[in-house]
Amino acid sequence: MRSEKTKLIWVVMMLMIRTQKVRLYPNRYMKKVLDSLCDYRRYCWNEGLATWNDMYDLYTIDPSSPHPSAYIVRNELVANKADWQYALSARALQLAVADLGQAWQNFFDKSQPDWGKPTFKSKKAARQGFKTDRAKIVTGKLRLDKPHGVKDWYDIRISKHADLSGTLKVVSIYLENGKYWASLPFEVELEPKLRTGHNSAVDVNVGHLNYTAGVINTLPKRLRKLYQRIKFYQKRLAHKRVVNGNKATKGSRYVAMRAKLQRDYRRVANIQHDIMQKFTTQLVNDYDKIVIEDLSVKAMQMSHVASKGLQRSMFGYFRQILTYKCDWYGKKMILADSQYPSTQRCSKCGHTKSGNDKITLKGNAIHQTKHSEYICYSCGAILDRDKNAVANLLALI
Repeated sequence: MRSEKTKLIWVVMMLMIRTQKVRLYPNRYMKKVLDSLCDYRRYCWNEGLATWNDMYDLYTIDPSSPHPSAYIVRNELVANKADWQYALSARALQLAVADLGQAWQNFFDKSQPDWGKPTFKSKKAARQGFKTDRAKIVTGKLRLDKPHGVKDWYDIRISKHADLSGTLKVVSIYLENGKYWASLPFEVELEPKLRTGHNSAVDVNVGHLNYTAGVINTLPKRLRKLYQRIKFYQKRLAHKRVVNGNKATKGSRYVAMRAKLQRDYRRVANIQHDIMQKFTTQLVNDYDKIVIEDLSVKAMQMSHVASKGLQRSMFGYFRQILTYKCDWYGKKMILADSQYPSTQRCSKCGHTKSGNDKITLKGNAIHQTKHSEYICYSCGAILDRDKNAVANLLALI
């Protein structure tokens, strides 16, 4: 018989989807299988989109005709399947049409990110992939559903660092830069973190994040070195394209340098994601309530230089992962209004700068103050700009 404490924990625990991105290491045969499934997914999407467009045109002319939907389009594609399609996974077709139906729903909702009408997929795209909901994890390897009539089939080895616990859902497998990856969503039971009684606020800046306990550097020395190398490779590749024209991309030296550029881009992404994941985990472990600013990143991109700094600081990614981790572990994230004067307000007396007294990215030219200084002309307080912003955000709790 369970104790009262055990019952309470069992009730509080929630089912969440936790996704693991892993590297796949297929053998030669399974590489061909993955490539064919990627091509088949693209074929199904394009056929489904063409069928959907034809049905919609017919519906606009004759309203008595059936209105296109994912169910109708899927049945149309299944009814017209060719013989070669039966050697491939049927789930690839059904999930492709389901995603197409979702894309059409998003098209009628302009608030969706990357809003737009569904377009045809190209085989020249840098990323190709497919989905399946019948994959399994067997002895630490990924096993895909085996089509009928296929004799040879092998499990796919995956990277060792992955956490493979939980119930596996719809798996996304894709090919990018010659390497195979998989997104493995696991349904897991997560227990809320213990209450600490402490609160924090995070002030995001280009190159660093300030919070109650200190500063997190988002642009460490190793990242700056990688950015210098990336800049060098980009210049060299651009020079080769200018000199050799379209033939440049077919040269062995060009291909080798492009591979180095892609390698460094992956390293940059891994370092950035590692910093953000560790920092957000620290926040939900140590604090019950976390205040961040509701920034409009697109409006802040005033120039290509500012855009690069904002992209490297990963403001959007930080908010995204902090949001779902707070949901996972029962913590509360508070969004400060985008017009809240966290930088211009004095955390000591509450005076808010206005007009020519405001602090800009370069400080204040009239009063000759630095970017990192906050001088209150009401109470005379001299504060660090970022610490003052953190204190103002913390006051919202």
